[in-house]
Amino acid sequence: MHVTHKVLSTVDIVIIGIYFLIVFAIGFYFSRKDRSSTDYFLASRNVGWFAIGASLFVSNISTEHFIGLAGSGASTGLAVGHFEWLACLILLILGWVFVPFYLRSNVFTMPEFLERRFNRSCAVYLASISIIAYVFTKISVHLYAAAVVLERVVGWSPLTAAVVLVIATGIYTIAGGLAAVIYTDLVQTLILIFGAVVLTLMGLHEVGGFAGLRAAVPPDYFHMIKPATDPDFPWTGIFFGAPILGIWYWCTDQVIVQRVLSARDEGNAKAATIFAGFLKILPVFILVLPGLIAVALYRDLFRFGPNGQVLNGDIAYPTLIVNLLPTGLVGLMVAALLAALMGAMSSVFNSASTLVTLDFYKKVRPDASEKNLVNFGRAATGVMVLLGLLWVPFIHLISSQLYIYLQSVQAYISPPISACFILGILWPRLNGAGAITSLLAGFVMGAARFIMELKDRAAGVPYFTSSAARWLIDMNFLHYAILMFVLCSGVLIFVSLMTPAPDRRRLAGLTFATVADKIDLPTTGVPV
Repeated sequence: MHVTHKVLSTVDIVIIGIYFLIVFAIGFYFSRKDRSSTDYFLASRNVGWFAIGASLFVSNISTEHFIGLAGSGASTGLAVGHFEWLACLILLILGWVFVPFYLRSNVFTMPEFLERRFNRSCAVYLASISIIAYVFTKISVHLYAAAVVLERVVGWSPLTAAVVLVIATGIYTIAGGLAAVIYTDLVQTLILIFGAVVLTLMGLHEVGGFAGLRAAVPPDYFHMIKPATDPDFPWTGIFFGAPILGIWYWCTDQVIVQRVLSARDEGNAKAATIFAGFLKILPVFILVLPGLIAVALYRDLFRFGPNGQVLNGDIAYPTLIVNLLPTGLVGLMVAALLAALMGAMSSVFNSASTLVTLDFYKKVRPDASEKNLVNFGRAATGVMVLLGLLWVPFIHLISSQLYIYLQSVQAYISPPISACFILGILWPRLNGAGAITSLLAGFVMGAARFIMELKDRAAGVPYFTSSAARWLIDMNFLHYAILMFVLCSGVLIFVSLMTPAPDRRRLAGLTFATVADKIDLPTTGVPV
């Protein structure tokens, strides 16, 4: 008999309890040390490469990766792993291309960098869209995925799971700031990897090794390169569209970049990106592969469509946990899932509060004391959590595969931001007018596709019937990202050439052409 739920034993509960004690102890240790906004938001800019690399990994890997990557593995095979392996290369671009500019300009946030390169309007846009993106693609998805796991594994109601986890994560994040987040991430990385490796090895043993797995699932599950007509992962989208999403996420997103900004020097920041890149090799083997194993072992628990595709792949990982793991290891695996969730969610909370505090509150009240900045940052997380909870019921309107939902929403946000950052450091002729026009054009294009797709899915039948609308909605999200990037880049270049060139003195240290110019750091902003 295959089970779908499991009751936690005393040993399991004790293991989970020990995990919570360690996390809270780290959080409160740093809550006693943090004093200034630099301490709170950037961990005093004194963190080493190992802790930053681990934090980069666990800030990225959350419960939705356990659910979504395994779910996509169960539904379509290993192809979804392209996003993980691509990150290995994009992280090197972060370390060797972008980080020197960020550290040289002494910024706290990505909108602050965009303000120095272009203008204040671009900073307001990026801060606003980042916070919206955190609600749509991070907080709500983290909570939803955690609720799926905990409901299936231990029988908690989704609402109970969401509330408990938000409160627990909020406590140590609010108390300790970025230092608490990074050093709890270090512990959580070890727990996460150990738990996932144990489950994968047990699953492979049960299915009869790789030979048994290959015999039990369709051959195309092992094809990493899919045809250009594939609905989810066409090779054209993977090679040309996914890097656009990757550069936005790994090189310009506050949640990720804030970790490397906390490095004690440029060498530690670069070493951290290398370490995180090596860690990103693992998810294909410890998160995607278990999806294939679940289909091979528990085929009767999955629903299949008319073409044989799995319709409910998101149950793959919880199914393995409750059926394969003995007492004690269930508690360890739940702790690993909680570690993934709380690590990623705490990172989002801290980064969102940094954006709200330094890019909005600090601009309105430039004379605010360090204590006021920290207290306002702590208070800002609550609103983000509420917005995330409100969005959870709508997630499955986009895609039954959670990870594809996450990537598709990012595809509607990332192209104009990637265009401004990439072209902005390459060509000093580009100006603020071109950048804000490009960002707004991209927002309109992304919002149009997002709203049309929501209406189409909610209707149950094709809501839009015109050929132009169907072409827009049915286009693969990675192909749409390519289209948006090309158009937004064109708008950025055209408008910049039609308007006055920026003052070269303002661009000192912000582009490759002006990298050697003397940097005149502004006297306003957060003290360092």
